[in-house]
Amino acid sequence: MFIAGFPAAALGTNCYVISARAGECVVVDPGIGVLDQLRALLAEQRFTPVAVLLTHGHFDHAWSAAAVGEEHGVPVYVHPADLGLLKDPTMGLGISLDQLAAAGGPYAEPGDLREVADGDRLELAGVEFVVDHVPGHTGGSVLYRTLGGEDGPVCFTGDVLFEGTIGRTDLPGGDPATMTASLRERVLGLGDATVCLPGHGGSTTIGRERAANPYLRFGGDGAIEARRTGF
Repeated sequence: MFIAGFPAAALGTNCYVISARAGECVVVDPGIGVLDQLRALLAEQRFTPVAVLLTHGHFDHAWSAAAVGEEHGVPVYVHPADLGLLKDPTMGLGISLDQLAAAGGPYAEPGDLREVADGDRLELAGVEFVVDHVPGHTGGSVLYRTLGGEDGPVCFTGDVLFEGTIGRTDLPGGDPATMTASLRERVLGLGDATVCLPGHGGSTTIGRERAANPYLRFGGDGAIEARRTGF
């Protein structure tokens, strides 16, 4: 399995390319200013995207999704709870679309949107993905987990779980109690060997985060004792 990632020009959002079939790939979370670097990576590996996967609808993850989808004639997958964020990326941010566009270039809502739901299985570019709905950062946040392969399971965690921290819940659509449930019941239910590729920062594993992530310490009432709000 081939996986490569690089940070976007703005906000350090990780854009990933994954493939298990010659000539085809999937693009995960193409954010702001990624198109030139993405095109160079695709040309180097002789890949053509067959789909774009969005872990959630925030603009720093989805800004270039329409451009990638249109350029290659492929669909963009997202959970329906985050469709509103794709229609209006400024939703609840107190900033105008013109202000965002000044930093990120023109924005367009993806034309070919496909909805994903909890438990869905997607076969794309030779990779089988399982979709886990993990609301809390946004209402439509999801994990995309790979199945099979000699490299073991890989999980694109978006802005739910990072190396040493977790995603913020203070933006519109975020909810601390829901995030707690998603982390306890879904994320920490994954095997320790699962490699996590987050929306920001470096890779990690479930086992490493279970043992060392200070934001996954739960109090007696089941709530997370501390919470990071950095992303």
